[in-house]
Amino acid sequence: MKNSSEALTKEQILAATEDTLRRFGVAKTSITDVAKALDVSHGTIYRHFKNKKEIFEAATEKWLNEKIMQPLADVYHDTSCTGASHVKAYIEKLFELKRYYARKDEELFEMYAKVTNECTELVDKSIDQIIGQLSELIAVCPAYSNDSEELARSIFYATERFHHPAHANEWKRETIEQEFNIVWNLIEKGFLK
Repeated sequence: MKNSSEALTKEQILAATEDTLRRFGVAKTSITDVAKALDVSHGTIYRHFKNKKEIFEAATEKWLNEKIMQPLADVYHDTSCTGASHVKAYIEKLFELKRYYARKDEELFEMYAKVTNECTELVDKSIDQIIGQLSELIAVCPAYSNDSEELARSIFYATERFHHPAHANEWKRETIEQEFNIVWNLIEKGFLK
């Protein structure tokens, strides 16, 4: 075991938590598993995190920020498209990212689904950020002059089936992209043109 006086950072613990989750899954990962991966005692982990719930929330927030929110911010800042097409690109990216990680990083997506189901503060923070960015994209749509935040919230909830983790099994269907386009066409023709 490493000398406990060596500086162990929260970032190292969170990285080890991700690795351990990928190896054992959400249900079977323990603080002891994370400590073993870092070659430290589990008491060392408790100096940074109170319990398993807290470490999972921090790992989920890190994952959410890196894997979902940053790529969405990149789309938000992309100046190559404007108006309704920019709003659509943003929502499509959200759908694409969630679908990708549900398939390619199942254990961490499962952690994300579990934690966001239990931690409303984390969910509300990310939803507010998404709605804020959508609202600003909508505000510059030439044909839309009403409350852009209300429409952003409506679009977010109207497309929930395509980004809420509770619907992840539906994303495997061959018709899911066609279904998204049907919903999007209704939104675009009804509100953004």
